Amino acid sequence: MKSNIIKACFIGVLAAGIYSGCKPDQFEKGNGLTADDLNAAFTVSAVSGSANKFVLQAQEGSGLLGVKWDLGDGGGSNAGKMLDTVFIPDAGKYTITLTAIGKGGITKTATQELNVAKSDPEAGNLVKGADMQAADDAQWTHLPISAGVTFAIENGKMVAKGGNGGHAGVYQAIDVVAGKKYKVDMLVSGSGATDTWFEVYADTKVPVANQDYTSDNKLISLNTWAGCGKSTFSGLLSAISCSGNGNTITFKNSGKIYLVIKSGGSNLGLTGIGFTKVQFRGVN
Repeated sequence: MKSNIIKACFIGVLAAGIYSGCKPDQFEKGNGLTADDLNAAFTVSAVSGSANKFVLQAQEGSGLLGVKWDLGDGGGSNAGKMLDTVFIPDAGKYTITLTAIGKGGITKTATQELNVAKSDPEAGNLVKGADMQAADDAQWTHLPISAGVTFAIENGKMVAKGGNGGHAGVYQAIDVVAGKKYKVDMLVSGSGATDTWFEVYADTKVPVANQDYTSDNKLISLNTWAGCGKSTFSGLLSAISCSGNGNTITFKNSGKIYLVIKSGGSNLGLTGIGFTKVQFRGVN
């Protein structure tokens, strides 16, 4: 950072007359408004006795005012604590990113790779093909309902496209336990739709090709008539949803249920409605 010269000015009176001048007084590094020693270093350590809980600790310094953590799970970067405990329920490799925030808004980042060996038995994701890679299409059964809308995997998302009053979906069977609470969510994005719905169901009712799927167990959804999905959106469906019963559900009986994701309407938007990172997990 460029050094600033602080000058001392003076005025004096001599017998010969009045004089004035300025001279360098001292050199000072920085302007005091930004942090020169900001450090984004951090450590990750497993919590003893729990394979899915980890302690994240940022290295404190005089210039550190706050931190954001990105767990590499698709949830983005969020404000946290310098010493934070996180729960990562699903097995896999994660890139943990710390954004350190200093005086004047200056930021620095650092990353570490974390390998989670096993999924949590209570809260691990029960969805297969949740990340919507090309091979994941085999985990989903396509549900044609009426012509005009298609579902296909593109660049890490399952994308519903089209409109013209069409209707389609995808689904998969999941085994559940009676009395246990489950949570449903996913990342969704789109450029804005017109007269369109995008709905998520979890029910024992078996989907049938070329027939609409309806159930009292509509959980979370986009619905342009209800006010969401009309303009550009991106984020967790649970946060954007404006109709449905919420993203948690409990079943009376153990056995097989069907997670159904469907969409239809007049115009699903220029880019369609994309979704990925689909979750159906027990609430721990």
